[in-house]
Amino acid sequence: MPINTDIEIHAVNVLVIGSGAAGLRAAIAAAEAGCEVLIVGKRARTDAHTVLAAGGINAVLGTRDPQDTWEQHFADTYKEGYGLGDPAMIEILAREAPEAIRELADWGTPFTRLPDGRLDQRFFGAHTYRRTCFAGDWTGRAVLETLARRSAGIAMRERFYVSGLLHADGECFGAFGFDLDTGTRTAIYADAVVLAAGGHTRLWRRSSSRRDENTGDGMSLALRAGCRLADLELVQFHPTGMVHPEEVAGTLVTEAVRGEGGRLYNALGERFMTAYDPERMELSTRDRVALACYTEITEGRSGPNGGIFLDISHQDKALILERLPRMYRQFLEHQLLDISTTPMEVAPTAHYSMGGVVVDAETTATDLTGLYAAGEVTAGLHGANRLGGNSLTETVVFGRRAGQAAAAWARDRTTISRPSAVVTAVNEALLGLVKRGGEFARPIQRDLRTLMWQRCGVVRDEDGLKQALAGIEALTERARDVDVSPTAEGYEDLAHLLDLRAALLVAEATVLGAIARRETRGCHNRSDYPALDETLTRTLEVSSTESGLRLASRAVLKPAPELARLVERTADLESTGRLVE
Repeated sequence: MPINTDIEIHAVNVLVIGSGAAGLRAAIAAAEAGCEVLIVGKRARTDAHTVLAAGGINAVLGTRDPQDTWEQHFADTYKEGYGLGDPAMIEILAREAPEAIRELADWGTPFTRLPDGRLDQRFFGAHTYRRTCFAGDWTGRAVLETLARRSAGIAMRERFYVSGLLHADGECFGAFGFDLDTGTRTAIYADAVVLAAGGHTRLWRRSSSRRDENTGDGMSLALRAGCRLADLELVQFHPTGMVHPEEVAGTLVTEAVRGEGGRLYNALGERFMTAYDPERMELSTRDRVALACYTEITEGRSGPNGGIFLDISHQDKALILERLPRMYRQFLEHQLLDISTTPMEVAPTAHYSMGGVVVDAETTATDLTGLYAAGEVTAGLHGANRLGGNSLTETVVFGRRAGQAAAAWARDRTTISRPSAVVTAVNEALLGLVKRGGEFARPIQRDLRTLMWQRCGVVRDEDGLKQALAGIEALTERARDVDVSPTAEGYEDLAHLLDLRAALLVAEATVLGAIARRETRGCHNRSDYPALDETLTRTLEVSSTESGLRLASRAVLKPAPELARLVERTADLESTGRLVE
């Protein structure tokens, strides 16, 4: 199909890249500040990755436990992050979460309530008190639909792919991209830009993310524009994801299954958690259960599809239908399997990116003036392990801050440079990718995901990580010959190649960090360095230079003395009765 050489020009005060909860909340804040806002997203407004967040959203409301405090929420979050979290970001989250959740409730989010009308709260793993609000087992979808309704009057372009940020002299002045259906290319001039494009967990063979999301494209956009990325090696692996059929491999099997009494067995019929955590068994911490499942699989005690078995069939079917309705439907739909009678075969799956774009805690500003970022695309809040329920809270707390800061910058900006040469260069780079070639993006994406799973997965070592670097280099060379031939059916080929290029760059940054972090801390397991190294209580940052990626480290800030003392007093918690999403 011939390529239209025309470029559309669009101008707004604030451009938001990403239509998940963080992006929509940012857009709402910017619009409420009086700015003209445009949201662009690869998916529909109500189909972002946020819909997959199931368990809940945290805030100290004191509904169930009046003795809870924001300081304790801080301590739980900091402790769960193994000392790598940014104290300023954690304090903002803990202090502002109650207002953010009450706001969602006022806007119509159908949170579960007590008979007296107050928002109910339940335990999540590693929380001292009950502070997780929830809407059944579909909290993320409930939050996203609420924000979609609230933002309905804000302009949005769905199925729009951003191929590059527009920037000059250290300032961002918009973004460039194309319509996935028509191929129409648009330069969007903006006084300020908010990046809320998600994480990079789709880089692994098994991932709880869906196809064509969380490919690291948001991180790549920032890195190529001069921003730093931090701690990409810190990836949370959920213990239980589906293993077949192939198109749903990695899809989350909620930890609520174990919370309701689900038991883990290997192919020999052994309830293997007795060897890893005999006291807490299946209700042990996420990183420990994931490592146990991984070990059973790699040592040859796996089932026919390479997983271990999660069994809830000893529970009453009525309880399963009441407490786990999504899981019941999920296995019936994809495997024709009734989990009330038959064990599920599962395996660890890449679930959450703790690392990402470096931002200022107060304003969410990045290294590029005029560019702000919020949500899973950013680093700093979660450290080496995310406290369950904090991800949704992060989207609304920092999404609002990003939108407010972007609006303030847009209002105060008196002059802005928009060199046409920058637009020309980004456009020509995009057109240069549309060509015949001997390779296709999908097979290279699959090979990269397999490489990352095998060499930079749940357990890592130096030899495997160096093999991963060599493999990424070879795949990058193959990617230079990818065929991109748009048809009447759309420009998906071009999007797949751009996703691949982003994934290769972010994968390299991830592996560089994993090599440098010669310790085991939280989600990062090094078999050749099994102990935590206090000298590595540092943030590992990657930047892009003319000669390639450069890695540096920076000391993390310490909490204020009174908060540090509370962290020290916070005990490791028994997991019984607690979900750990």
